[in-house]
Amino acid sequence: MTPTAGTRSSVLEPINLPPPFRLMRLRESRDAFAHAIDIAEEGGAGTLTYVGRFDLAEFAVVLEPSEPLRTARRAFYAAMVALTDALRAYAPPNKAIAIDWPDAIRIDGGLVGGGRLGWPSSAKEDEPPRWLVFGAMIRTVAMTDRDAGVHPLASALDQEGFGEAGAIQITESFARHLMLVADVWQVDGFAAVANEFLLRLARQRQTSHVIADNGDLLVRRTGTSKSERRDLEKALRAPSWLDPEFGGPRL
Repeated sequence: MTPTAGTRSSVLEPINLPPPFRLMRLRESRDAFAHAIDIAEEGGAGTLTYVGRFDLAEFAVVLEPSEPLRTARRAFYAAMVALTDALRAYAPPNKAIAIDWPDAIRIDGGLVGGGRLGWPSSAKEDEPPRWLVFGAMIRTVAMTDRDAGVHPLASALDQEGFGEAGAIQITESFARHLMLVADVWQVDGFAAVANEFLLRLARQRQTSHVIADNGDLLVRRTGTSKSERRDLEKALRAPSWLDPEFGGPRL
């Protein structure tokens, strides 16, 4: 584990990450995703930035894909599978954890956060990018009273019965599950990862989904021969779950 940044590590609860992850802890006022992008080239693959916040699990990891950008973005699906599996590891029985394509995560219908992906602005679609950064935010503690009906579409892990699972536990779990998903991709190909992601999509009646070679989502209604194509690159440029003013998951 590398030395931490901007914190007094001696008084902090340790974060245990498997190789090849390297931890960089940041102050609460920092942005894990933005900082990971800033240091991506210097830090290299496996650098994981973490912000220790009371109400959020916030982290980002640097990836170094070997394929052209147009297909490398599919790594986002692998990371989202790992993120939902990290939550499942601590979820109460029968909790429905689903993804609103491509990036938002809901638990029993309540929005808890999601993932986002960054890449160099100068990267070309037909060349491998120097780096990708996957960032995640999961609301661990509700700062408002959902029982009062103020924000009926938002939720947090403490409201969903996740017990003592907080930011550190979710971050550690994500790192372990990302390694597992990477192994699946290497052994069984991207089709196996795509299938796992599609199984996590919020259910839509009489609708089938396929992930195209470039990561776009193809949606077909039962009884029709045409598919609707949803552009992954365009969707990733503006995370659906993120409130840019608040800097966290939407309420």
